[in-house]
Amino acid sequence: MTSSSSFTAAERIMSLKAATVGGLCTGIVSLSIALLHRWLVVGTLSPLSGSLMSMANLTLVVNGAIAALSGALFALTYRYAVRQDNNVQLKSGVVLAFTLVRGLALVDAGSAILLPEWRCAIAQHFWPFAAACGESFVMFGLTAIVLNIAFQRQWLTPFGQSASLSRDSHR
Repeated sequence: MTSSSSFTAAERIMSLKAATVGGLCTGIVSLSIALLHRWLVVGTLSPLSGSLMSMANLTLVVNGAIAALSGALFALTYRYAVRQDNNVQLKSGVVLAFTLVRGLALVDAGSAILLPEWRCAIAQHFWPFAAACGESFVMFGLTAIVLNIAFQRQWLTPFGQSASLSRDSHR
């Protein structure tokens, strides 16, 4: 019994490339947002000058790593979801789905550490939801733009297109 799977070695390599691009892009955007937040709140990037193992720097590294992993998974999902479709709603839907999942998880995690009386304040104010979802939207939106540019220039190919097409176009 033979199976004609679309998951060829070339497709797997292209998925790895897409995941790498997505992880790097999302990680860089996340770290940039975190550093901008530190600069706006603290007024300086002084926590970076301290010990590498300080709690603030470890938190920054862990948040960047989580964002990079989320970006890699987003890029894989985006590559498989959009395929050869030029459907704007599908592309936007993937970005919105990842935005809501990550943003709402951040709101939920943030409210879990607060005392019960403070949870009411979070529920009554829109700011934590907007900030968490806004950050996620910027991260995944910019990553989608980078992926679309890579698809247009044929550095990457959506799933189902010949993965060798991107190599042949540069010869």
